Amino acid sequence: MAALTGRHPGLLAADDVGLLVVDLQDGFRPVIDDFEDIVRNCRILVEGFGILGAPVIVSEQYPKGLGHTVAEVASALPAGTPVVEKLRFSVVGVDDLDTAITASGRTRWVVCGIEAHVCVNQSAHDLIAHGHDVTLASDAIGSRTPANRQIGIEKCHRAGAVVSSTETVLFEMLEHAGSDQFKAISKLVR
Repeated sequence: MAALTGRHPGLLAADDVGLLVVDLQDGFRPVIDDFEDIVRNCRILVEGFGILGAPVIVSEQYPKGLGHTVAEVASALPAGTPVVEKLRFSVVGVDDLDTAITASGRTRWVVCGIEAHVCVNQSAHDLIAHGHDVTLASDAIGSRTPANRQIGIEKCHRAGAVVSSTETVLFEMLEHAGSDQFKAISKLVR
C-alpha cells in the first residue's frame, strides 16, 4: 500500500487563497436578514486572513448612497487592503478590482458579503468564468430575505462554487493545531 501524502486539492491553503468581501456596507444594515451575524463572520474571516498573511480585497457598491464598509470590518482590515468603489454588480469588470485580483497572484477566492443573489452571485459566476476557484463562506453571506440568500448560494454552487463556512475555511487554511496562528484563530471563533 502506498504512503498517504499531500492534501486534497479541494482544501484551502493560506498560500493560495484570497478573501473577497463584497459590499458589506452600512446602508444595508437595516434591510439584510441576520446582518449582525454576517458582519461577525466577515470580521472573523478578515482577521483570520490577516493572521495567516493571505490577501483581502473589499468592494463597495455605490458608497455615496449605501455608505462605506461597516466599521466592525473596516477596522479589522489588514494594512494595504484595497477597498474599491463600484457601480457594477460583479467585482469582475471593475478596473481597480480586476487589477487587485490579478496583483494578488491568487486564483482561489473565498467570497463573503451581500447580497447573495445579486453582487455575490454575479461576482462568483464571473470569477469562475475567468478560471478562478470560488468558495462561499455561506454563514458570512446574506440577502434581504432568506429565500434570496438560499437562491444565490444554490446558483453559485451549481456554477461550480464550493459552499463552506467561516470556521471550515480558516481551519483548512491552518492545516494543524499548536501554532500561534492556531491559537489566535481559535480565539476569534469562540
